[in-house]
Amino acid sequence: MTTNRLRRWVTWWLLSGLTLLGLLMASGYFLGRGALSPNVAAQPQDDPSAVARKVHVQVTHPRKGEMDRTTRQPGSVFAFESIELYAGVSGFLKTLNVDIGDRTKKGQALAQVDVPDLEKQVQRNAAMVEQARARVSQMKARAVSTRAEWDAARATVPRAEAMLKSKSAELLYRQKQLQRMRELAVARAIEDKLVDEATSHRDAVREAELAAQEGVTTAKANVAAMAAKILAADADVQEAEAQVKVAQAELEKSQVFVQFATVRAPFDGIITKRNFFPSDFVRAANEGGAHIPLLTVQRTDLMRVVVQIPDRDVPYCDPGDPALVEIDALPGQKLPAKVSRIALSEDHDTRLMRVEIDLPNPTGKICNGMYGKVTIILEKSELLTVPPSCLVGQAQDAKGQVYVVRDGRAHLIPVTIGADNGLQVAIVNGLAMNDEVILRPGSDIADGTLVTVSSSEVQTKTAEKH
Repeated sequence: MTTNRLRRWVTWWLLSGLTLLGLLMASGYFLGRGALSPNVAAQPQDDPSAVARKVHVQVTHPRKGEMDRTTRQPGSVFAFESIELYAGVSGFLKTLNVDIGDRTKKGQALAQVDVPDLEKQVQRNAAMVEQARARVSQMKARAVSTRAEWDAARATVPRAEAMLKSKSAELLYRQKQLQRMRELAVARAIEDKLVDEATSHRDAVREAELAAQEGVTTAKANVAAMAAKILAADADVQEAEAQVKVAQAELEKSQVFVQFATVRAPFDGIITKRNFFPSDFVRAANEGGAHIPLLTVQRTDLMRVVVQIPDRDVPYCDPGDPALVEIDALPGQKLPAKVSRIALSEDHDTRLMRVEIDLPNPTGKICNGMYGKVTIILEKSELLTVPPSCLVGQAQDAKGQVYVVRDGRAHLIPVTIGADNGLQVAIVNGLAMNDEVILRPGSDIADGTLVTVSSSEVQTKTAEKH
């Protein structure tokens, strides 16, 4: 064998050995890393070095109701009721029982106007009422007397009729007697003077019968007259009673005017304005010319918060919607309330709709004229939400991904994304409320990465920051 052939043969064996050695070393390296066996890589590591390689993450749980439709607008506070009180009659202010800042009770006398002429008028009208009532008694007595006369007149009718019957019977007797006398006179049995006497008696009875007939007619006429008098007496009674009502109305009218002299509180409230002092002359509210209210009283146990909401929120606002009132003068206080009433009409110039919220004010700290912010929950959302920092990469076509911790590993989960308000992202589907979603996943986290979850307190605070 020549020297050159020997050299080539040795070189070939050395290169082959080195190649084989490199392949063996590479195979051992990949077997140790688990690249050749995926099943081995998926198994938890038992050695302490594997625990040290776990990634620390912060998680949050999806929340429900974080994407409610709300509107936050400025709100102005008004007294629930504000009344300007005027005097009902003109006169000098006699007494003023309250001043600015005083609390009042419903029906409380606040001021009194001096009206002596009206008080005398009340006395005069009261006397007229008594006079009218006395006349009613007089007319009733006259009606009773008239009825008694009517009863007496009716009683005379039967007597007159009985007298007429008696005279008629006597006339019949005298007629027959005269006929017999005439027959006897013709027979010359009696003298003619007896016939004349019988004729005279008959004529007398006939006149008496006529008188009896007149008596009956007179008695019946008296009954009719008494009936008419009864009607007149009843009419007089009704007239007298009507006069009582007229006098009573005049009395009540004068009493009302006297009552107008006393200004009373229309409700429980507080005096916020006073324009007159005792001895000032005040004018009645129904008189012509300009008028200045005597007092202004406002109801403050319940306040009226007025909010103007924009056109886009109008279709979703309804009475009963929850609201949260924050008044600038009361920092740190969030007062829960509800929408009480809505205008159902927008202003053509501003395109805003008036919304009123009744706000209880038991302490009286809320005053007319205050202002602040009002948040109205227009619609409740049932979707789950997570902070935007939970999303992995850029969402496309409402599709996104988040990492969820399960069995100590990070799992990449596809989700469907809804609305995004910058603070929360709505998740239409893909997550449950008990899922632990990783906040701000870094590049060191991949699907299947071993993770260690931070404490729940840190999770909550971190989620709130985002």
